[in-house]
Amino acid sequence: MKKYIIQSIRLTLVLIVLLCVVYPMGIALAGKLSKGNGGGEKITKNGKVVGYTALGQSFTKPEYFWGRPSAVGYNAAGSAGSNKGPSNADYLKEVAARIDTLLKYNPSIKRADIPADMVTASGSGLDPNISEQGAIIQIKRIAAYRNMDERKIAELVVKNTDGPLLGLFGPSTVNVLKLNLALDELK
Repeated sequence: MKKYIIQSIRLTLVLIVLLCVVYPMGIALAGKLSKGNGGGEKITKNGKVVGYTALGQSFTKPEYFWGRPSAVGYNAAGSAGSNKGPSNADYLKEVAARIDTLLKYNPSIKRADIPADMVTASGSGLDPNISEQGAIIQIKRIAAYRNMDERKIAELVVKNTDGPLLGLFGPSTVNVLKLNLALDELK
């Protein structure tokens, strides 16, 4: 029995070193080698940080592109989904209200044209991207509010669209903050 206790203590010590020292240091090193040096990739305008590429923000003015809804009010400290499923009556009311809002401000689109990401929150509640279709359905509204040519805004959407990862994985996406900053520069 003494043999097994000593082996257990050794294994525990090895795992403590691996999981409490080596692994965290490896993750910290990977962060330091990434964009933003582990502090997130900042987006600046006029020398001032206006956001991060990986954190969504709330845009509600009709002259801007709207992002994906957030279950946590875009609070990065409380990243989470809503935990409500498609059979939850409260969740269905939220989604219906989001659809109604989109249709109210974008009367030229049909209910069937609304992509799911524009009315459902992501798992983190902080998704900074929308689908390309989510951006396209908003072009008419933004052009009308800004008194701009729709083609210029459509070109801007195309310029700010990131294709699938490695050209294969996932859909094309648009970072809403970057798109809105580019929109402000387009005059």
